[in-house]
Amino acid sequence: MTVISRDDVQHLAQLSSLQLADDEVSNLVTDINDILGYIEQLGQLDTTGVDPTYQVTDLENIGRSDAVIDYGVSREQLLALAPAQQDNQVKVPKVL
Repeated sequence: MTVISRDDVQHLAQLSSLQLADDEVSNLVTDINDILGYIEQLGQLDTTGVDPTYQVTDLENIGRSDAVIDYGVSREQLLALAPAQQDNQVKVPKVL
């Protein structure tokens, strides 16, 4: 079993830019070790014959086909409305 030490928690806190008091570090060491122990128990379960659960709500993605709708307006008509154009594109000022 992996055991998390006070140094590990303090290192993680430093990487996360967190400032923890000594009692918070002690509590986190206990909590993280409990979580890792629970995960180890889950890893010992026999899951042969159990299908993975990918979706529990039976929702499905609803898609639509990509179709070009021109609304009766041509590219040239739209470009004519632009204040500036170049190479069949709307020309805009540089943004840095």
